[in-house]
Amino acid sequence: MPPASEFPSCENGRPVPLPDETPQPLTAASEQGVPVFVDRREGGASRLGVERRQFANSYEELSPDARELGRAIDEYKFLHHRRFINYEELLTVIRSLGYHK
Repeated sequence: MPPASEFPSCENGRPVPLPDETPQPLTAASEQGVPVFVDRREGGASRLGVERRQFANSYEELSPDARELGRAIDEYKFLHHRRFINYEELLTVIRSLGYHK
């Protein structure tokens, strides 16, 4: 075993006292200059009733019946806060337009 003087925590064969490692009390991140999380969902267009549509102009090339169905589906999704609908919801929209088997 090497002599105690070769250990970094020893000095002249005696242990060196460790620095004060008392944990500091936690302070708010804003007091430390650290950016605080900002919830961007609080504001914006959806809160004002305007919803961003990626394919809003895609109805132009459709037949009148298909255009009516597309708009009805978008209205259903907007009213029910749904990005995607399942087949049952699609059937509900189609029936609301007066179609039946």
